[in-house]
Amino acid sequence: MKIDFTSAPSPSYLVDERLLVKNLEILKQLQDRTGCKILLAQKAFSMFAFYPLIGTYLSGVASSSLYEARLGREEMGKEVHIYSPAYDEKDFADILEVSDHIVFNSFSQWARFKDQVKRAPHAIQCGMRINPEYSEVETGLYDPCAPFSRMGVTEANFDPDALDGLDGLHFHTLCEQNSDALEHTLEAVERKFGKYLKDMKWINFGGGHHITRQDYDLDRLARCITAIKEKYDVEVYLEPGEAVALNTGYLVSTVLDVFENGMPIAILDTSATCHMPDVLEMPYRPEIIDAGKPGERTYTYRLGGPTCLAGDVIGDYSFDHPLHVGDRLVFCDMAIYSMVKNNTFNGIALPAIASYNDKDGIHVIKQFNYEDFRTRLS
Repeated sequence: MKIDFTSAPSPSYLVDERLLVKNLEILKQLQDRTGCKILLAQKAFSMFAFYPLIGTYLSGVASSSLYEARLGREEMGKEVHIYSPAYDEKDFADILEVSDHIVFNSFSQWARFKDQVKRAPHAIQCGMRINPEYSEVETGLYDPCAPFSRMGVTEANFDPDALDGLDGLHFHTLCEQNSDALEHTLEAVERKFGKYLKDMKWINFGGGHHITRQDYDLDRLARCITAIKEKYDVEVYLEPGEAVALNTGYLVSTVLDVFENGMPIAILDTSATCHMPDVLEMPYRPEIIDAGKPGERTYTYRLGGPTCLAGDVIGDYSFDHPLHVGDRLVFCDMAIYSMVKNNTFNGIALPAIASYNDKDGIHVIKQFNYEDFRTRLS
């Protein structure tokens, strides 16, 4: 059944449950095939209305902060893993309450907190993030293995004498990549840290695996997982974020004005800087249903947001028909990162959050108002 986007609030993030389930089934099949455990990386997708559904397929959540860890514990109730470049003393007792795995970024942090871990109210497994100094990520903003990186312990700084009490190793070197990049990374990981894996219970391959992308090589990934499991007798975790909700969500928007300044310009009720910040940070060009690249179709427009930021421009798109005030434009692949990174710059309201399935149609989960903006600031 096709979604009637004219029935959704504008602007709104709308997640298609049917497409989410399709991704989850692929991830569940990988777990069943290899015996690995897959975690939802909440930094990419924290729409907890779907956590009960996700929890029927995956093994738990990966968290980057106390609040994410608490959200995963309260809303999914399965394994809760947490990693941070540094933990704050004031948060750590609460982190112990809600976490099952804690990954440390340095041996100094491990030394500082390990006694608290031992006194925790329940058993917690701990790991160390390693930096294999190998990455195929092209965008520097997302490269955790760039020179002088703050992410993970390099081979030169690894302390074998401080491993007592640690249960696993964690690395994260990928960003929207296929399994060949993982295979190459594992070669570096084994060369530099393989000798320590034999004494570990698990290894975490981190995130950035685009497992549910159409051209993803699942067989290669399965071989990578199985080879490490069998060679070192360890459990393997993966914590994809994008792969869980890849291509499952939309951002529904409306044209507010159309005018000329060297080319046709359309102002929307949705903003790149507020509602899809990765368009400017990554940068990338999101697809729009029934639109093409500049000049590909008859009418080309530059699409911009309603904020005062001069660069609040989503991009140039072409259409078969002229745009008019009130037209709906629907951006694709807006479930991941957009919702978790949005903001209220200029006092622009956040988009509503909605879901869709064939039984219930469009269901509006949350709408935001002035009080949501006001209470953030004082």
